[in-house]
Amino acid sequence: MTEPVTDVAPPDYDTAVGQVRALIPDVEQLPNTVDPTADPAYIFTDAHLGSLLATEGGNVKLAAAMACEVLGTSEALIAKVIKTEDLQTDGAKVMGQFLARARQLRSSAVDDETNVADVFEVVPYVLFPPQRELR
Repeated sequence: MTEPVTDVAPPDYDTAVGQVRALIPDVEQLPNTVDPTADPAYIFTDAHLGSLLATEGGNVKLAAAMACEVLGTSEALIAKVIKTEDLQTDGAKVMGQFLARARQLRSSAVDDETNVADVFEVVPYVLFPPQRELR
C-alpha cells in the first residue's frame, strides 16, 4: 500500500503543481467551513492538479486554464443565484470570470508555443535570375 500524498504547504513554486496553483490562484489552505475541526486545505489537491497537468501534456498554463474551468463550473452549480435580505450571490457571473481567466491562460499558452522560427522561413535573396550570354 502506498503512503497518501499530502499537499505541499506552502506551495513549491519551482514545481509544475506549484506554478498551476500560482496561476489559479490556490495558494492558501482555507479552513473547512462545514467542519471547523478539519485541517485547512487547498481548493485542489496536489494529486488533482497533477491529473490536470497530465491531461494537458504537462503544460502549466493549460492545466491552470482547465482548473479555472473546473472552478467556474463548480461555482455555477453550487452557488447558482441566491438572494436574501443581506446576501446575494451569482454563480453564473463567477463562472464567467473563471472562464475568462481560462481563455486568457489558453491564449498565453498558445503564444508561448508559437516560435518565430515556426512562422517565418528565411530564403536566399536573388535580385535577378542569372543572365546567359547571347551569341
